Amino acid sequence: MAQVQLQNIGKTYPNGFEALHPTSFEIAEGEFTVLVGPSGCGKSTLLRMVAGLEDITSGELQIAGRVVNTVEPAERDIAMVFQNYALYPHMTVRKNIGYGLKNRGTSKQTIAQKVDEAAALLNLGDYLDRKPSQLSGGQRQRVAMGRAIVRDPALFLFDEPLSNLDAKLRNQMRIEIKALQRRLGVTSIYVTHDQVEAMTMADRIIVMNAGRIEQIGTPSEVYHNPASTFVAAFMGAPPMNLFPAEVTDGQVMLGGQPLCAAPAQGAVTAGIRPEDFILDATGPLSMDVQIIEELGAHRLLHGTLGTHSVTVLVSNDITAATGPQHLSVRPDAVCVFNTIDGKRL
Repeated sequence: MAQVQLQNIGKTYPNGFEALHPTSFEIAEGEFTVLVGPSGCGKSTLLRMVAGLEDITSGELQIAGRVVNTVEPAERDIAMVFQNYALYPHMTVRKNIGYGLKNRGTSKQTIAQKVDEAAALLNLGDYLDRKPSQLSGGQRQRVAMGRAIVRDPALFLFDEPLSNLDAKLRNQMRIEIKALQRRLGVTSIYVTHDQVEAMTMADRIIVMNAGRIEQIGTPSEVYHNPASTFVAAFMGAPPMNLFPAEVTDGQVMLGGQPLCAAPAQGAVTAGIRPEDFILDATGPLSMDVQIIEELGAHRLLHGTLGTHSVTVLVSNDITAATGPQHLSVRPDAVCVFNTIDGKRL
């Protein structure tokens, strides 16, 4: 296991494009940290800098207390799992998993032992003599993980490893990767644009936007206490509802109704999670329900609140119909943001 420290790490390309603004954070030993954000936000660039595949323009990177800015990737004691499985098609699963050890001059006996141990961990024992073309997508990803595991690295790096899998298999592999990381106890950095992966897998989430870190926190902190409107809108499925509101006499007013107390005055943005609305016949807010989306245990009501789109989540035992519905809001669940920079007040 290794602690990872980034001190004012930045990346600027020769054409002047600043892909990653100087940023600092630490990842504790054994922690599973997820970098999440939209395409082009800098998360993969940051991961590749940790891996040594991208030069560091500024700042200092430490892995296990050692400064590695100029250390070659092979010398950093890391293992990386990519979106592309990068398996050798002419080799069996056994040879693919052990190939890196063979290149390092490891003895055949040690390679065999480590490959068998990794195969047992990943339920690949029955597939060791097959070629990659004879495996499913999930099995190929397990082989790629096995190749990383046998190296006994201090740090695992995952670059969107589940993007090529179908939805059902992604759900299964999320659980398997998290369980495997827990079992091995290896410090891990995982990159994804899928906020569901981030929420379900991470010990801590780092939300990135346009080369900057928007927020660092546990999944619960990031979901319930978003630091900005970007985080509020990006994290959550469905995302937080955001409405223009006014603060009058210390109260956030939406549609002429008070929602909660606020320290500001004037125009603000009010954020309300879909599950924090309550269908209430005497509620002060009126929603025009246009579409009802059935999700099994829950229903999503899509419509408008005044002139603004709104989504409300209710359990399936609550009767709902299209047309006008009255709502109330849990006061302690309202988030208030600055309208200028989007930061939480």
